[in-house]
Amino acid sequence: MPDGADAVPGAAPALPARPVERRAAVIRLRPEKEAEYLALHADAWPGVLAALRRAHIGNYSIFLRDGLLFSYLEYSGSDWAADSAAIAADPVSRAWWALTDPCQQPLDSAAPGEGWAPAREVFHLP
Repeated sequence: MPDGADAVPGAAPALPARPVERRAAVIRLRPEKEAEYLALHADAWPGVLAALRRAHIGNYSIFLRDGLLFSYLEYSGSDWAADSAAIAADPVSRAWWALTDPCQQPLDSAAPGEGWAPAREVFHLP
């Protein structure tokens, strides 16, 4: 099939897909709150998931090892600050955080007021 054979006549050419930005972060899980945190995430609220998707976040995972939570996500938007602010303004996300934040403890190396501390990528196999 020649290039463009499946294009719609008169339609604008498709823009190339924006590459995703991989983001990772870490925070401690309070031992006395582990069961509560795991139960919350076993049944994550649909409204929270929808807010994440609206903010161009996908392929999002949180891992737990020895009291350390490690999150990985892929961001496909163009304005991380604005999309993060939209999540922070979302009432359902704020209610979710009211339950999950007390389960977490920032790392000693976290900046003042920082919860999840960004992790630096040191290797990637595409």
